Amino acid sequence: MSSIPNLNTLRTGRRGPRLRGARSGRPVPEDDSASAESIEAGRDKIIQQTDGDASSSRMSAVALGYLDDPFATNFLRQGEQISRRYPIINRGTFVRTTAIDRLVWKFLATSPEQKKQIVSLGAGSDTRFFRFAANHARELGEVVYHELDFETNVNQKRAFLRQSPELEKVLRAAEKAGLSYHLNALDLRDLTNKSPPIIPHLDPELPTLLLSECCLCYLPPETATSVLQYFTMNLKASLGLALYEPIRPFDAFGKTMVSNLASRGIHLQTLKRYSSLEAQRQRLRLAGFGDGQGARDVDQLYCDEGWVAKNERERVEKLEWLDEVEEWQLLARHYCVAWGWRGEVHGDAWQDLEGGRTKEEDRDDDLG
Repeated sequence: MSSIPNLNTLRTGRRGPRLRGARSGRPVPEDDSASAESIEAGRDKIIQQTDGDASSSRMSAVALGYLDDPFATNFLRQGEQISRRYPIINRGTFVRTTAIDRLVWKFLATSPEQKKQIVSLGAGSDTRFFRFAANHARELGEVVYHELDFETNVNQKRAFLRQSPELEKVLRAAEKAGLSYHLNALDLRDLTNKSPPIIPHLDPELPTLLLSECCLCYLPPETATSVLQYFTMNLKASLGLALYEPIRPFDAFGKTMVSNLASRGIHLQTLKRYSSLEAQRQRLRLAGFGDGQGARDVDQLYCDEGWVAKNERERVEKLEWLDEVEEWQLLARHYCVAWGWRGEVHGDAWQDLEGGRTKEEDRDDDLG
């Protein structure tokens, strides 16, 4: 296979700038005369632009019927057309979205009379709040929903919100139903400072769910751990984390995947540290989510009726002809959803989800 893309960063016919690796492991421009500040800004810009790829993949999956998301096209730039992704990308986007939605819904639906909080790290153009607010506002009770991202991405999303009567209508209805939405410009690395910034309206007493979909993996492992520590130390109530990240970089497929991403200037800094499902569970355990942990790769999620019902899987498989079944399985086995928690609320919500170690994971230990 000549190209093994991230499930949400395939951009057909386009290549990123040519880059080389720095000692830190992050890509830097080939111009050695560039200042440290411009190098850092260049790195951040590459990460910020991955949101456009994720949004485009989401629109492709929606347009083809994989997902029901009437808000995705509200983040389509003027004159931009929806790019059709490969079937394996569309299917991966479907599984990722479905699995994270399930974790979020089980959390919100547990003790619905209790006010809760969600914090989405690196949310970008994600539409989850609007989908849940439009479809489940009456069932949810009070929810405080935070989205954190770089200022550039937040400003862009604010512009889309102002331009969309549909999104404004959802926000007004959500507020009347007891849902509050906060879009915060924040560099997550600042949370690791000795005097970190205050996140407006973050309530330390509410049961909280953290979401990280290909966000923390861009940070050095120590920095990613410190970001999580900010929340585990400052939030006092039940706390959970759901994340989506690539895994298994050491086999032939994984090495090619890493190489292809690096050619676009994308370096996933936590990938080798948390290279397996078991490593992700241990990561969550050590980060303070000691009451329970689970992890499944995308292929496992797709084949498990507890995550994707049989009729849904049959529906999805009729949408597009997939003649690359082996490629789909390989790709899907190199991405995972992991979750961990402390506290009663998340325990009640997630305790029935199968996410423990499987016999097939022994091969990860051999490779890692």
